[in-house]
Amino acid sequence: MATYCYITDGGDVGTIECSLGTAPKHIKIEGVLAHRDYSTEAAGVPPTKGWPIECIGSGVGAEDAGALRKHLADCGVPTEVTPDGNPIYRNHSHRRKALKKRGLVDKASFI
Repeated sequence: MATYCYITDGGDVGTIECSLGTAPKHIKIEGVLAHRDYSTEAAGVPPTKGWPIECIGSGVGAEDAGALRKHLADCGVPTEVTPDGNPIYRNHSHRRKALKKRGLVDKASFI
Protein backbone atom coordinates (compact mmCIF):
# COMPACT_ATOMS: atom_id res chain seq x y z
CA MET A 1 0.00 0.00 0.00
CA ALA A 2 1.15 3.51 -0.79
CA THR A 3 -0.01 6.84 0.60
CA TYR A 4 -1.25 9.43 -1.89
CA CYS A 5 -1.67 13.12 -1.10
CA TYR A 6 -4.47 15.41 -2.27
CA ILE A 7 -5.12 19.13 -1.94
CA THR A 8 -8.15 21.32 -2.61
CA ASP A 9 -8.01 24.78 -4.17
CA GLY A 10 -8.69 26.13 -0.67
CA GLY A 11 -5.58 24.40 0.70
CA ASP A 12 -7.26 21.53 2.57
CA VAL A 13 -5.06 18.46 2.53
CA GLY A 14 -5.98 14.78 2.65
CA THR A 15 -4.38 11.40 2.08
CA ILE A 16 -5.59 7.97 1.07
CA GLU A 17 -3.89 4.60 0.91
CA CYS A 18 -4.19 2.52 -2.26
CA SER A 19 -2.29 -0.23 -3.98
CA LEU A 20 0.68 1.11 -5.90
CA GLY A 21 -0.42 2.82 -9.12
CA THR A 22 -4.16 2.70 -8.44
CA ALA A 23 -4.74 6.13 -6.88
CA PRO A 24 -7.49 8.26 -8.45
CA LYS A 25 -6.57 11.67 -9.87
CA HIS A 26 -9.25 13.38 -7.77
CA ILE A 27 -11.07 12.72 -4.50
CA LYS A 28 -13.49 14.70 -2.37
CA ILE A 29 -12.37 16.15 0.93
CA GLU A 30 -15.37 17.19 3.00
CA GLY A 31 -17.40 17.47 -0.20
CA VAL A 32 -14.80 19.56 -2.06
CA LEU A 33 -12.93 18.23 -5.08
CA ALA A 34 -9.20 17.73 -4.45
CA HIS A 35 -6.46 16.86 -6.94
CA ARG A 36 -3.31 14.79 -6.44
CA ASP A 37 -0.46 16.74 -4.91
CA TYR A 38 2.53 15.18 -6.63
CA SER A 39 5.05 17.61 -5.13
CA THR A 40 4.12 16.55 -1.59
CA GLU A 41 4.28 12.87 -2.55
CA ALA A 42 7.76 13.36 -4.01
CA ALA A 43 9.12 15.00 -0.85
CA GLY A 44 10.61 11.70 0.33
CA VAL A 45 12.31 10.85 -2.98
CA PRO A 46 16.10 11.19 -2.87
CA PRO A 47 17.36 14.47 -4.32
CA THR A 48 19.00 14.62 -7.71
CA LYS A 49 21.88 16.69 -6.29
CA GLY A 50 25.05 14.94 -5.29
CA TRP A 51 25.49 12.94 -8.47
CA PRO A 52 27.62 11.24 -9.64
CA ILE A 53 28.17 8.90 -6.69
CA GLU A 54 30.71 6.20 -6.01
CA CYS A 55 28.85 3.13 -4.75
CA ILE A 56 30.93 1.05 -2.37
CA GLY A 57 28.00 -1.29 -1.62
CA SER A 58 27.77 -2.58 -5.19
CA GLY A 59 31.50 -2.58 -5.78
CA VAL A 60 33.74 -5.55 -6.48
CA GLY A 61 37.32 -6.36 -5.57
CA ALA A 62 40.04 -4.33 -7.26
CA GLU A 63 41.07 -7.38 -9.30
CA ASP A 64 37.53 -7.56 -10.81
CA ALA A 65 37.15 -3.85 -11.66
CA GLY A 66 37.92 -4.38 -15.35
CA ALA A 67 35.53 -7.31 -15.62
CA LEU A 68 32.71 -5.25 -14.04
CA ARG A 69 33.39 -2.35 -16.41
CA LYS A 70 33.30 -4.71 -19.43
CA HIS A 71 30.17 -6.55 -18.20
CA LEU A 72 28.19 -3.32 -17.76
CA ALA A 73 29.35 -1.97 -21.13
CA ASP A 74 28.35 -5.25 -22.83
CA CYS A 75 24.92 -5.00 -21.17
CA GLY A 76 24.39 -1.52 -22.61
CA VAL A 77 25.01 0.39 -19.37
CA PRO A 78 28.54 1.80 -19.71
CA THR A 79 29.78 2.67 -16.24
CA GLU A 80 32.99 4.13 -14.91
CA VAL A 81 34.56 1.85 -12.30
CA THR A 82 37.29 3.04 -9.91
CA PRO A 83 40.57 1.11 -9.65
CA ASP A 84 39.25 -0.14 -6.29
CA GLY A 85 36.25 -1.73 -8.07
CA ASN A 86 33.50 0.73 -7.11
CA PRO A 87 31.06 1.79 -9.86
CA ILE A 88 30.38 5.49 -10.42
CA TYR A 89 26.67 6.10 -11.05
CA ARG A 90 25.71 9.28 -12.92
CA ASN A 91 22.08 9.50 -11.72
CA HIS A 92 19.18 7.45 -10.30
CA SER A 93 18.26 6.00 -13.68
CA HIS A 94 21.82 4.93 -14.46
CA ARG A 95 22.16 3.32 -11.02
CA ARG A 96 18.86 1.46 -11.35
CA LYS A 97 19.77 0.07 -14.79
CA ALA A 98 23.27 -0.99 -13.74
CA LEU A 99 22.03 -2.74 -10.60
CA LYS A 100 19.30 -4.51 -12.57
CA LYS A 101 21.79 -5.81 -15.16
CA ARG A 102 23.82 -7.30 -12.30
CA GLY A 103 20.77 -8.85 -10.63
CA LEU A 104 21.09 -6.59 -7.58
CA VAL A 105 18.23 -4.87 -5.74
CA ASP A 106 18.47 -2.05 -3.21
CA LYS A 107 15.15 -2.18 -1.37
CA ALA A 108 15.79 1.14 0.39
CA SER A 109 16.52 3.22 -2.70
CA PHE A 110 13.16 3.76 -4.44
CA ILE A 111 14.21 1.43 -7.25
